[in-house]
Amino acid sequence: MRNFKIVRVDSDYCDYLRNFDSKVIYNRGVKILRPFIGVLFKIDKWEYFAPLSSPKPKHKSMRNTIDFFKIKNGELGAINFNNMIPVTKDNYIEIDLYTEAIDFKERKYQKMLKEQLAWLNANKHQIKDHSYKLYTKYKNNKLSSSIRLRCCNYPLLESKSIEFNKIHN
Repeated sequence: MRNFKIVRVDSDYCDYLRNFDSKVIYNRGVKILRPFIGVLFKIDKWEYFAPLSSPKPKHKSMRNTIDFFKIKNGELGAINFNNMIPVTKDNYIEIDLYTEAIDFKERKYQKMLKEQLAWLNANKHQIKDHSYKLYTKYKNNKLSSSIRLRCCNYPLLESKSIEFNKIHN
């Protein structure tokens, strides 16, 4: 089983998908592009990636659910499986966590991403199973309505991914 990687998904790609599903996360602005963890799983030609969340005090008291997973009990943030999106190799770039950081803040952020990635790779079977279970239950209409409403529409996004890549490649 392949290790995960930390990537940045093309913000234009995310913006395009958001035109059809408002739950696709916002991926540009003042902050650096939000990192995603990938590859959670692969179906046909799509790889599915999920956005990472930086550690927040609330994560420690939250519990893991089918669409939310704490990284190291919330100490290192969380994965928002409900916001995972399909991508192809044309829609992302891998983040090099070993380039020289410019300043203290960037070094601190880079260190956190390395710690997240190490923990995620040590627990990759559990995480891959978790993400695929959510995807399968969504596609088979086996989720409660409250969870389904929090999730991106994976089949719709797959079709819109094809459209985007035809237009832009």
